[in-house]
Amino acid sequence: MKRQWRKILVKKRYVKAAILAAAVFLLAACSNSGGESGASAAKEVALLFNFSADSLDPNVESTYVPIRAGITETLVHLNDETLEIEPWLAERWESTDGQNWTIQLREDVTFQNGNKLDGAAVKASLERAMEANPAVQTALKIESIEADGYTLQLKTSMPFAEFPSELVHPNTSIVDVTETDYVNHPVGTGPFQVSAFTPGAEVKLERYDGYWDGAAKLDGAVFRFNEDANARALALQSGEADIVFKPEAESLEMIKSLPGVTVDSEETFRVHQLTMNMASGPLSDVNVRKALDALLERESIVENVLMGLGQPAYGPFPSTFSFAPDYPDKEQGIEAAKAHLQKAGYTEEGGVMQKDGAPLTLKLITYNGRPELPLISQVFQSEAKKIGIEVEIQLVEAPEDYMAANRDWDVSMYSNLTAPRGDAGYYLNATYHPDGALNFSGIEDASLTGMIEALNGTVGQKERSALSKEIAAYIDENMYHSFVVHPNSLVAYNSDKVTDWETTKSEYYMLTNKLDVK
Repeated sequence: MKRQWRKILVKKRYVKAAILAAAVFLLAACSNSGGESGASAAKEVALLFNFSADSLDPNVESTYVPIRAGITETLVHLNDETLEIEPWLAERWESTDGQNWTIQLREDVTFQNGNKLDGAAVKASLERAMEANPAVQTALKIESIEADGYTLQLKTSMPFAEFPSELVHPNTSIVDVTETDYVNHPVGTGPFQVSAFTPGAEVKLERYDGYWDGAAKLDGAVFRFNEDANARALALQSGEADIVFKPEAESLEMIKSLPGVTVDSEETFRVHQLTMNMASGPLSDVNVRKALDALLERESIVENVLMGLGQPAYGPFPSTFSFAPDYPDKEQGIEAAKAHLQKAGYTEEGGVMQKDGAPLTLKLITYNGRPELPLISQVFQSEAKKIGIEVEIQLVEAPEDYMAANRDWDVSMYSNLTAPRGDAGYYLNATYHPDGALNFSGIEDASLTGMIEALNGTVGQKERSALSKEIAAYIDENMYHSFVVHPNSLVAYNSDKVTDWETTKSEYYMLTNKLDVK
């Protein structure tokens, strides 16, 4: 017999599908052309993204719109096929000791205002990024930068073998710091430049004809924001959007039935995780954390929430990576959860899980930008209720900002790219080091920190993978987070119009100079 929560999800799915079908019918009936009115010869596309951005500051904002919209670029690029880093604005780099680095820049690059991209400009941009965003400073560990022509000499505060891979991160985007309206009009080196920006709504783009890698095939584009997955699907049908990022999995059959629409499903480096707040009283006990992990029915979540488009996650890294360990089997289910809670001193009385007379209640925060997260949260809430745990779900707009600024939450259903550079170092440093930008849990474990810092000084993929496995196993033993699923990246687009679109594993690169329309 199927579990009750699965019945609820299926019912919701049919209701939403019916609503979406009705809305699609009405839009089709009211539309004369099914596309944008006043069509002209201009070659443009409209992309609808699943998060809104109130700022285009590429060194600070967390939606990475500037790099995704083709406004800015970084020194180093991630090859989506090989998962290896490769030159972008930097032509090459080298170090003999992992601490002193020489970076040679391309000499044919200009910013969108015509200014040359040289060593002085890159130095000023990196220094601005580190000043504006402490997380960038922590990640790069740069102690000094010297510029000479198109050559940079950088020194990190410690031997840091994976330093070049950190230059892939969108927040290290290179901008012309002589143009200071970073929020509304950053001036980068990408194929598209900002023509207008409406915070929270859209950024309009026009081709930069002087782009170093060849002018874009499109005349322009508009990068819109909408966190409502159903609204994104309707925009695709009505012609208001040509490309929709992250449509809702349960609406895919409806979307696939639309004429000329292609749906891409690509494995990613992403994990949906239950982030634990170590400052929370209950979650400071590892047995409580293990109990919550036991309530996560991963296979059912993949089947019923992701519609099969993903894999169960037992750690932060997909099993295809060399640094993903083989995890020991865990006891799962209601009885296992109760056993862990009993070790923590909890008993179930009158249908309420309690300790010293105080009921176990949890505040869970999540967000709509990834539509499956609230559904997974509801599944978790339903399972917790069966053993007398009350879970209050609160939707927030900016989870990173909320978790960083508030300590009133116990757990968060959150999503993160864990290996966007094909290496474990980024995620481990950002999430588990005391100075990490994503250490919202407040984890301070001297043994764990020591292992991470040892990883930072380790050279060679084989050696790094072995140490990364040890760290991942240690994190699992202490259950600092619970990992739920590795979701596929979903993109739906009008393939009757759009050509040369690529759905990437990293989710970093979207509007490129190769993108075109028929």
